[in-house]
Amino acid sequence: MSSFITDRFLLRSEAAWRLYRDHAASQPIYDYHCHLDPRDIAADRQFANLTEIWLEGDHYKWRAMRANGIDERYCTGSADPYEKFLAWAETVPRTVRNPLYHWTHLELLRYFGITERLDATTAPRIWERANERLAAGDLTTRGILRAFDVRVVCTTDDPADSLEAHDEIRASGFETRVYPTYRPDRALDVDQPAVFNPWVERLAAAADVDIVRFADFLDALARRHQAFHDAGGRLSDHGLTRCPVSPCPDQDAAAIFDRARSGRQVDPEAAERFAAFMMLFFGRLDAEKGWTKQLHLGARRNASRRAMRELGRDTGYDSIGDYPQAEALGAYLDLLDSERALPKTIVYNLNPADNYVFATMIGNFQDGSVPGKIQFGSGWWFLDQKEGMEWQMNALSNAGLLSRFVGMTTDSRSFLSLPRHEYFRRVLCNLIGADVAAGELPDDFELLGSMVEDICFNNAVRYFGLELSR
Repeated sequence: MSSFITDRFLLRSEAAWRLYRDHAASQPIYDYHCHLDPRDIAADRQFANLTEIWLEGDHYKWRAMRANGIDERYCTGSADPYEKFLAWAETVPRTVRNPLYHWTHLELLRYFGITERLDATTAPRIWERANERLAAGDLTTRGILRAFDVRVVCTTDDPADSLEAHDEIRASGFETRVYPTYRPDRALDVDQPAVFNPWVERLAAAADVDIVRFADFLDALARRHQAFHDAGGRLSDHGLTRCPVSPCPDQDAAAIFDRARSGRQVDPEAAERFAAFMMLFFGRLDAEKGWTKQLHLGARRNASRRAMRELGRDTGYDSIGDYPQAEALGAYLDLLDSERALPKTIVYNLNPADNYVFATMIGNFQDGSVPGKIQFGSGWWFLDQKEGMEWQMNALSNAGLLSRFVGMTTDSRSFLSLPRHEYFRRVLCNLIGADVAAGELPDDFELLGSMVEDICFNNAVRYFGLELSR
């Protein structure tokens, strides 16, 4: 059975095909935001079977399986790996027109050379063939990164996490540069003392600081920020419903911190003010060191309380939130800008209704110091599919400079997700190629091809300033 993933997949014009073939396809990968585990890269993990590398931790697939009537036992539960794979294979034909259908078959083709479509009848053959390839030893974590010419990976790390795995990777001389990203979301959890206080103790241990007072807390966070910098990290990240901007003097933040540390409940208004104080603190840290701040805004997380109790976070029970973004985002960027402490910043929206809000907001804070200093980030999470990518790039094109866009990330926990860069590149080339075919852009492939190459790789190299080993 031949694959529907042909050379011209998603490319609907000759111009699109030429842009992809001659300019996009061969570009290296710069994956500046993902959730890969650096310990797997340090250990050069070899996966035992297709379920382990493909379904472990993938909440996209779990959501589809649940929607298909698959019991939780086959998603996050106790079923054996082959049973879980068969449950996924049964689901795949039901994902037609969901991006999972494209991603699934791209991944089977690019990693395993498998052209058959996955369903209940082909599953045994695909399981056997993929597992043979995994057993051959070249599709280890490092082997995969080499095979896809990944030059940079930025993982997502808590300030309380050990950076030992990153140290091991750096010391090993591995060709792909792997950097930590500072994500201090738990520092805002003062309204959840049962979560916040154990995390503060972990932070204290990581920073080698005895955290008694609020000043100690800030010192510990600053020390860990420096540790990430010393490990080569130059990015931070925050997952927020919206930017908190309620005024909060130092003494108020200290009092809120003390209340949480004593185990007493902090009300939502106080928690909001504390978060606003901390986000300014983090912005200043990033600006001082020339980092890039990422703001992932708009997710409605852990919507099912039952699932949160039974399965925990990041198990597929989050959705798009309908939060007002414009005033809060503009006020936050303005507060840092007014101090001349606004770092390079990438803003990602989850609600597509905010596309033009974000695409125009970034123009308010460009200062001429860095091309594209404030970025409208790539289609994220529920928007990292063909339509969502097109919406984001169309809004950016109409309101800003697509040519300065730093391109796509996988935002993934799976080492099989690297073809999402190919998927994005095909969508990008098709979008530009359609304009050429319509006579809305010149057929100047030197101009358009160089822009495609920049968006795929070069802009990220210049923007983030991370060291590349090759």
